Parts: sequence; structure tokens; C-alpha cells
Amino acid sequence: MEWLSEDGWKDYLQDHPEAHILQTPAWGRLKKESGWKVEWIQAGGLGSQVLFQELPFGFSVGYVPRGPVLPSSEDLSGPSWQAWVRALDDLAEEYQPVFIKVEPDLWEEQVSESQDPPDGFKPSVQSIQPPRTLVISLAEDEDQILGRMKSKTRYNIRLAGRKEVVVEQTDRINLFYEMLEKTSRRADFGIHSRDYYSRAFELLHDRNACALFVARYQDIPLASIMVFQRGSRAWYFYGASTPRHRDRMPTYRIQWEAMRWAKRQGCLTYDLWGVPDEDFEDLEDQFLDRREGLWGVYRFKRGFGGDLKRTAGPWDRVYRPGLYHLYNFWVRNR
Repeated sequence: MEWLSEDGWKDYLQDHPEAHILQTPAWGRLKKESGWKVEWIQAGGLGSQVLFQELPFGFSVGYVPRGPVLPSSEDLSGPSWQAWVRALDDLAEEYQPVFIKVEPDLWEEQVSESQDPPDGFKPSVQSIQPPRTLVISLAEDEDQILGRMKSKTRYNIRLAGRKEVVVEQTDRINLFYEMLEKTSRRADFGIHSRDYYSRAFELLHDRNACALFVARYQDIPLASIMVFQRGSRAWYFYGASTPRHRDRMPTYRIQWEAMRWAKRQGCLTYDLWGVPDEDFEDLEDQFLDRREGLWGVYRFKRGFGGDLKRTAGPWDRVYRPGLYHLYNFWVRNR
């Protein structure tokens, strides 16, 4: 087992271009500036960025977001995985966590039932990142990508162009945040601070790993989204819009232009990052009637023609069972 410095982790990721954006040192620095402790470990060829949040009385909780970094073919009962788990346990001796949550960068179909969860882990009652999502293939040409979309979505993208909606990249975080604040109040969801989004953009934009888009009509900002990319993947994490000129369909156009940007970066997929954690049949049966949580955006996202995917996990490695049960009770009843 090897504890790595931030520079050592950067060197490690040079050999793993498909590692998730949440495993990058820039994302770790963002979380560190938000109050988390950050460590990097490597064992058996597998590595991970591990976050710790302090609790009262010297305890903590740990979190491995979309990690460890491992080949999709890695056997989660094999020697490399076992070496990494031992390294995780060594790290736990330092931080005294109640548990460490692992949200692996794997789809459910990549993990056999006998490995879900791996030995020594419990299925978690709480996920940090949305477990189910829609992933759009960018491997084909633009006409083919558009052709897989619902006809109404394709129509709305083109309508926005005809109605003079212009989409451009920007660095105006304040504009984005003002829209996001109003959107969060209107749709009743939580957001981070202005400084958080500003720092995320600053840390990742310089590496060409983040782009901020704004859609306008006659210099009136209508929508803004923040998109991330690494290797062959892009992710839509944050978005905001105003009620003005909705008939011009700016939210459809801005997503399309972000996809085009991701394709130019060499990305093969565009992850819409979050839909309700339900089977396809239930999603299709209920999306017209439900608006709570991620149901409110499923109707919009489904039109872009992505494949419904679910990640493996989340899994918890428990170190203090009594406190862990109290934590789960709090999660279920908050």
C-alpha cells in the first residue's frame, strides 16, 4: 500500500485517462476547500481519492466518489481489489471513520450478482451521487445523434435556433449563480455557495475539463449550464434557467451545444447525471404525473435519447456498527 501526495496522484492518473472527473486532484482540492480531508492511496495497481468529513468526538465518515480507479474487467474479489481494500482499512486507522462509502465507477451490468456488494461491504441506504442516469452516445455524427432523440426534442432544438436563441461559452459565474439561485427557489432543490461553483470552474476550466454555457435571446440570458469532461466522457452537473421566453426552448438548445462541445473534445458519451432511481417501465408510466425530486427533470432529459444506466453500489465498509446504525436511522427519518 502506498499513500500518495497530490503530485503523486496526478502522476498515477496520467496512466488512467478514463478515471472519473470526481477522482481528479482538482475535484479533491475543491472538496478540501469545502471542509473535507483528502487522501490518495494506491495498492495492487488500484488507486483512489478518498474524502473524509469530520464528526464530533474524533470520528469521521469516508467517501470514495466514483472510485477506485480500476479496469472494468477487474474482479472485485481478486487480489488487486483485496489489496486496495486492505489499504482502505489502513487509512481508516488514521481517520477513525464510522464507515467509508464507496460509489464505484461501474455500471450494474459490469458487476455480477455474486460481487454486489463485494465481501466486507454492505449495500448502502444512501447514495451521494445519483445512481441512475441517462447516457447519450456521441460516437456517431451529429445527424445520427439528433436522430435518436424524441421528435419533439429535436424539433425544440431547431426551433430555438429559428427563434434567435444563441448559445456561447462564458466565464460569468455570477450570472450563472444568480440564475441558479432563482431556479433552486422555484424548483425547491438545494445548491452550493457561489464560491463553490466559482472554484469548481476555476480549478477545472484551465484544464479544459469544464465549460460554462449561457443561452441568450437578444442579450437576455435565459439558461446556463456547467459541463465537465475527462477522457472519453462528459457530464452535465449543474444547470439553471429563467421563466422568460420559455417558448424559445433555450434549455434544449444549450444542452445540444454542450454535447457538440463535448464531441469536439473527443468525448464519446454525455452523461445527463441524474434521473429517478426507478426501472424504465416505472419511469415511463409515471413521468407525466410526478414532479418531486428528479422526476421534474426526467421528462426533459428522456427526450435526448440516452440509454438508461444504473451504477453499481453504493457500498459501505463499516468500522463502527453501533454508530453506523444510528447514522442509517437518521438518514431514513430526516
